[in-house]
Amino acid sequence: MDLLRFATAGSVDDGKSTLIGRLLYDSKSIFADQLEAVERTSEQKGHDYVDLSLLTDGLRSEREQGITIDVAYRYFATPHRKFIIADTPGHTQYTRNMVTGASTADLGLVLVDARHGLTEQSRRHAVLLSLLRVPHLVLAINKMDLVDWDENVYTAIKDEFTQFATKLNIPDLEVIPLSALQGDNVVNRSANTPWYQGPTLMHHLEHVHVASDRDLKDVRFPVQYVIRPHADTDELRDYRGYAGQVAGGVLKKGDEVIVLPSGMTSTIKAIDFFGEEVDQAFPPMSVTVRLDDEVDVSRGDMIARVNNAPSVAQDIDAMVCWMTTTPLRPRQKLAIKHTTRTGRALVKEIQYRLDINSLHRDQETGELALNEIGRVKLRTTLPLMADEYAKNRTTGSFILIDEATGVTVGAGMINSAD
Repeated sequence: MDLLRFATAGSVDDGKSTLIGRLLYDSKSIFADQLEAVERTSEQKGHDYVDLSLLTDGLRSEREQGITIDVAYRYFATPHRKFIIADTPGHTQYTRNMVTGASTADLGLVLVDARHGLTEQSRRHAVLLSLLRVPHLVLAINKMDLVDWDENVYTAIKDEFTQFATKLNIPDLEVIPLSALQGDNVVNRSANTPWYQGPTLMHHLEHVHVASDRDLKDVRFPVQYVIRPHADTDELRDYRGYAGQVAGGVLKKGDEVIVLPSGMTSTIKAIDFFGEEVDQAFPPMSVTVRLDDEVDVSRGDMIARVNNAPSVAQDIDAMVCWMTTTPLRPRQKLAIKHTTRTGRALVKEIQYRLDINSLHRDQETGELALNEIGRVKLRTTLPLMADEYAKNRTTGSFILIDEATGVTVGAGMINSAD
C-alpha cells in the first residue's frame, strides 16, 4: 500500500494535537480502551466534549523521556493509504525539532487559528518546509467554528498566505477550512462551509500524488553494509552483496555501474530483496546488490550509473540548521555523516544567517546560534558523493555531530559540492 509521510506544524495553540486526534478518531485508528480513557479524562476535566488532543499525551510522555529527539511519530492507515505523522513541536525554540520531523516528509501541514490568521510561526514553518523542499503543503485554517464559518476570514487568510508563498518554493498548496474540535472538513465534509468546494483534509491526504516526487532518473545507492556470509553451502560460499537503501533512480540487472569514490566500474549481476531476486529496485526499497566483478566496495561507497554520477567533493556549500546552545563558528571542527559515509568537517565560512521571518540575509553575523539557519561552507576530510538538496533530499543532506559528545548539532542541505 502507498505510504505518505507528513509533518504537522504551527503554533502550540492552533489545535495541532486536536487535529491529530480527530484524524485518528474519525478514521477509526484508535483502540476502544484508548477512547474510553480519553472520554474519562475529558469528563474529569469538566469538558462537555471528548478532548481528542489527549490522544497525543502518550507522545508527549515519549518526548519527556527524550525519545525520538523531541519529534513523535504516529502511524495509521485507511483503505487507500498508510500514513506516518511526524508530530513536531510548535515553539520557536524547537525549530530544530521541526526541521528533523519535516526532513523526510512528503507533505507539510501548517495549522493556523482562524481567529488570529497568519502568525510569525505560520510563516516560519512555511519557510522551513520550503527550505526542506517538502513538495506538498496544506494550510489548515482551524477553528472556523469560532469565526462563525465566515468565508471572508478563510479567503483573507488564504490570499495572504498565497501571496507570501510566491516568495517560497512550494510546488503544491492546498488551503482547507476546518474545525478539528468538531470534525468539520477533517474526515467528513462540513455542512457549515457550503462555500468551500475543495477536498476534506483526509481526502487530500489519501489522494495527493507523491510517487512522481521521487527521483527515478539518477541512480544513487549508498552502500550500508557488505554481506559476506562465509557459509559452507555452494550457494553462499562466494556470496558478496552490498546492502543499502536506494536513494535515487532505478537499479536494473545488467546495468553498467560505477562505484564511488574509487571509480571502478562493473555490471549489476543480481538484486536481492527479502531473500528473492528482483529485476529492478527503486526508492525507497532496501535491497542487496551483487556485481559481476569483485571490485573493492565498502560501507560509505556509492553505486551510481556510469556517466550519471553525483559530485565527488570535499568542499560543501550548504544551508545549516544549528541545533545546540553552543554557537557554530568558523574554524570549528565537527564530524559529518552523509548518507552512509562518516568523516570530519571544518567550518570554513559562515556566509550569512537567514531571518526565516523576513527571508533577510544577515551577512554581518559571525556565528549561528541555537535554532538559527545559515549558509555555511565546509571542507571535509573525506570526499562526499553528493547532489544538490533540490535534486535529491537523501544525497543532498547531512548531519553534523559534536565529536566529543556524539550529539547531533546540525542538519545541512547542500547547495553545491565542488
